[in-house]
Amino acid sequence: MNLYNSLTRSKDEFKTHTPGRVEMYTCGPTVYHYAHIGNLRSYIMEDVLEKYLRFAGYDVNRVMNITDVGHLTSDGDTGDDKMLKGAKREHKTVMEIAKFYTDAFFEDCRKLNIKKPDVIVPATSYIDEFIKVISALIEKGYAYEAGGNIYFDTSKLEKYYVFNDFSEEGLAVGVREGVEADGNKRNKTDFVLWFTKSKFEDQELKWDSPWGVGYPGWHIECSCISMKNNGEYLDLHCGGIDNAFPHHTNEIAQSESYLGHPWCPQWFHVHHLNTEGGKMSKSKGEFLTVSLLEEKGYSPLAYRFFCLQSHYRKGLMFSWENLDNAAAAYSKLAARVAQIEDSGDIDEEKYNKLKDNFRSAMDTDLNTSLAVTAYYDVLKSDLSGSGKLKLIKEFETVLSLGIIGEAEKLKSAKPGGDDIPEEIAELLSQRKQARKDKNFALADEIRDKISEMGYAVEETREGTKVRKK
Repeated sequence: MNLYNSLTRSKDEFKTHTPGRVEMYTCGPTVYHYAHIGNLRSYIMEDVLEKYLRFAGYDVNRVMNITDVGHLTSDGDTGDDKMLKGAKREHKTVMEIAKFYTDAFFEDCRKLNIKKPDVIVPATSYIDEFIKVISALIEKGYAYEAGGNIYFDTSKLEKYYVFNDFSEEGLAVGVREGVEADGNKRNKTDFVLWFTKSKFEDQELKWDSPWGVGYPGWHIECSCISMKNNGEYLDLHCGGIDNAFPHHTNEIAQSESYLGHPWCPQWFHVHHLNTEGGKMSKSKGEFLTVSLLEEKGYSPLAYRFFCLQSHYRKGLMFSWENLDNAAAAYSKLAARVAQIEDSGDIDEEKYNKLKDNFRSAMDTDLNTSLAVTAYYDVLKSDLSGSGKLKLIKEFETVLSLGIIGEAEKLKSAKPGGDDIPEEIAELLSQRKQARKDKNFALADEIRDKISEMGYAVEETREGTKVRKK
């Protein structure tokens, strides 16, 4: 298997420290708000990667953090803690916010067929571990105290900017527009390991430490959680491309300084989901969630299908038209699978050749677009119905599109009646036009009105259907 490695900027043969076992870490959510579908693209692709590694025979230990403290609104160590920001917004405690949005995140994952990691660690449960590692970094001369905070000293490193896809000038914290310089730092690239009450008096979550009452910085959390649960040799670190700097850069700096040896050789970064206005982000107000997609009549698995049709290292352009096309293709694929009769002997040679095509696509830098094409290759083949279904079920263990389940629904669905009142037919026509105009609020109102009149609206592979309740 060859994967693009952000650290070497090349497609490398995937290798592990212990043969047959993968120690995998994925950066988890900061649970101050709902995850938007751009965030979830990364988790979908990481889920596919983990499942394919298992498919290929590896024993995988996947660890993920939950950031419930320490993630600031600026990567220059300035601004509010995002968790505090969420608590103020909703007039709740930080832990109430963390619990609600952690549950919401995993509910979104369930809808998208994203498997839960083997180990999930909230940052607030590892305070002693953070203090232990920070203390060791101070003793080793890699960290210093200034202005009440503990900083990592990047000048002690032979090389700080390890992801050289970027220029040092473009990455330098403290010199970019909108980032306030921290006068306590010896070097502009130094970053905070521990904040004290001298910096944020209104911080709700605080702990005693050798340096005063305070809380950990965001970057130290992932390093400690990984080192504790993956061991000192990590095989694979995943995350969104926006985390390459400064977050992942800082993780490498502090982890290798603490351990005294190289930490993680393979870095897997998923690129942005874009809209016409650029990268989707909460701060810009472009906030599409899984629940919103459902309200508009889209299956979460149609969105997963949409993501898998593009390569993870390419920016993916989101539009309602693009999602419509993916949803239509998804429905047609499920309809074709629903037509397969589970009968006939399986030709092992043909079966294995088609399976090898799927593996070849996934082995080539996780080419999910070609892997989806493998479904269609199976459908077009002269493999028996039993062989086709068995093979698609194997593919499903990796891509998890829910195609088999959707096909079963189509098989058992009762056909809708044709005796639809003229008034209902007119409302359906109005709703169709509203959806075409992207006026989803009006479309939802019409659907609700139809429901009040005793009819249910269903989206099927043939289009919109209505049936009497």
